[in-house]
Amino acid sequence: MDKKIKVLIVDDSAVIRQLLSMLLSEDPEIEVVGTAGDPLIARDRIKALNPDVVTLDVEMPNMDGVTFLRKIMTLRPMPVVMVSTLTQAGAETTLEALEIGAVDFIAKPVHDAAHGLTEIAGELRNKVKQAARARIGRGVSPAASRKSTRVYSAGKEKLVAIGASTGGVEALKTVLMDLPAACPPIVITQHMPPRFTAAFAERLNRECPMKVSEARHNDSIEPGHVYIAPGSHHLEVVRVSNQYRCTLSDSAPVSGHRPSVDVLFRSVAETVGRGAVGVILTGMGKDGAEGMLAMRKAGAFTIGQDENSALIYGMPRVAFERGAVMKQVSLSHMADAVMEACESPAKAAVRA
Repeated sequence: MDKKIKVLIVDDSAVIRQLLSMLLSEDPEIEVVGTAGDPLIARDRIKALNPDVVTLDVEMPNMDGVTFLRKIMTLRPMPVVMVSTLTQAGAETTLEALEIGAVDFIAKPVHDAAHGLTEIAGELRNKVKQAARARIGRGVSPAASRKSTRVYSAGKEKLVAIGASTGGVEALKTVLMDLPAACPPIVITQHMPPRFTAAFAERLNRECPMKVSEARHNDSIEPGHVYIAPGSHHLEVVRVSNQYRCTLSDSAPVSGHRPSVDVLFRSVAETVGRGAVGVILTGMGKDGAEGMLAMRKAGAFTIGQDENSALIYGMPRVAFERGAVMKQVSLSHMADAVMEACESPAKAAVRA
């Protein structure tokens, strides 16, 4: 039997520490080796216990979680799963933590957090196990990304659809920062809870060259604009009077998710077909693989993030193994690959 994943829990609430310990210990693959009530204690216990994964509360005394995360990622990079609150402030702080290098996060409700964490115990355990396998330090930091000076010259019919999950916050920012302001219209499904997608879109809109917003029902899809699926709804692309539009649905989860990448990709396959470019980035699971295969069969050009640059090579791997991906590229070359496919799919295919 493989060795257990050693976890250190850092949270200022004794109740939450005890609950997280109990929930994680229910998995035979996980061993909680210790807990800490604040970052100063956690610092010593990381040195003494050498955990594989740290769960880290965002709000703590003596040193907040994000400040402590910066120290961890500078001095001893390791997989960290943030424990955040389902609030606007919690969303902003969590997104900052993900950009710094946290692998993933768990969102707990403001009221009755203990009950809320129990409800998502399976998700918590899965995220800890995925974090232990994450490639810390791979890919390209958004801070190192360059703002593109490239001019987009393709016709108005082109549309880019992107799917991502774990690691997607950093990966998406890297790709968007490398695209020109006058980019083709882009629709994105990133696995994320409600409130967090709105904060994510606002953050990208402040920093990226193009306009970025959370998609609204019946939004007209325009060049130079990125539309991100809300955390509570599937995003699909429809065509109305010769114009692409966003449509939102709160129907049942697909491939275990709402929003689902498969739902977005299938709609793009049906509506846009060969005029589309599909991109699948880092993430656990298989969401997006079948939808991307439908896109490829419909004539779209499809691109997957390669294993070396993906934080979690799950979704891109499944899509590649099912024959959905025409070209695999590193995160640092993803924007160039997207633009080449938009301007000349045949040229992009030759380079694949």
